[in-house]
Amino acid sequence: MCLKMVLTVFVLVAGIPAFCQVVSQASRKGLPLTIGAGYSNYRTDLSGGLSGPVLWADWNFYGPPSYLHGFGIEVEARDLNYDRTGSMPNLRMDTATAGLIYKWRRFDRISPYGKFLLGLGSMDFISGNPNYRHDTRTVYSPGAGFEYRLFPQVWLVANYEYQVWPNLFRNSLNPQGFTLGAAFDFRRSHRGNSVE
Repeated sequence: MCLKMVLTVFVLVAGIPAFCQVVSQASRKGLPLTIGAGYSNYRTDLSGGLSGPVLWADWNFYGPPSYLHGFGIEVEARDLNYDRTGSMPNLRMDTATAGLIYKWRRFDRISPYGKFLLGLGSMDFISGNPNYRHDTRTVYSPGAGFEYRLFPQVWLVANYEYQVWPNLFRNSLNPQGFTLGAAFDFRRSHRGNSVE
């Protein structure tokens, strides 16, 4: 499923030309806020795979000082509770994280990015102890991906994320997966599809 999602994204992007255009910061106005939604497919590192919806919001630093351009703060919530492929019928993984994101927006249509998020993870599972079927942990989530501009304010988003759930079941659990979604950029351009 993950491979199909990644191949679909790459085929779509490869068929659409990306033109390079750099414009001044003054040509953009509005909130430096991007809000997105998507669907994630993860390998749980415990029992097969899980899928589910994800929501995120990015607050980007585009004003002075210029060395902060490209940096932002991301808040993300994910609910992996569907399409189970493992042997645990009640397995569920929810995360709420926040952290830094860096978007390299030097091209008109494609914007690669990297991020590091930190937050809370909640997991339901089956264990030998009937009183121990739920746990919460601090979760670390490095990730990378790209955004592709479909319309002046709408981006197609694809990313990979690797999570670290420390000290769970005497080990660290490392779920990882891909997300495909769309985001709306609340900033408006004065000159068509220009970007900063």
